[in-house]
Amino acid sequence: MWIAAEPGPDGPEPEPRSLADTRIEIGDETIRARLVGIADTTSPHTALILLDEATPDRLEALARYWRFRHAPPAPPDPRVTTQRRQRLRQMLRAVDARFEQQTYRSIAVALFPTHQIEAASWAGDAVRETTIRLARDGMKLVCGGYRNLLKRPRKP
Repeated sequence: MWIAAEPGPDGPEPEPRSLADTRIEIGDETIRARLVGIADTTSPHTALILLDEATPDRLEALARYWRFRHAPPAPPDPRVTTQRRQRLRQMLRAVDARFEQQTYRSIAVALFPTHQIEAASWAGDAVRETTIRLARDGMKLVCGGYRNLLKRPRKP
């Protein structure tokens, strides 16, 4: 994330003049932010929520932030289930191993230590297919798919 001042008449300035009027650039999107009043932890705050397809996600994030401010720690994010969190962990482990030039079989041994993986039956083993899918889906995350992690599935 990079914060920059609003562009002046001569173009963008290299450093923000103040955080009172800024642009927040995240990837290809630019979000304008304005700090109104004095920012301290005792005064009430205001949140402006955009009304678009991501509004339910923004409202959930705001509710979690509010609960964190009034009764820490923050509750777990309901969009990432325990099962999904475990699968994400396995996917990233598989990707790390692939970057280290490990074979799918050695990755499977590390990810599923209780499963007996025999060389003769490896080609038809269900764990082999699971390991390949974990590595493939993990690569999608690494290549930008992580942006979709917290989006809720929407019905048309």
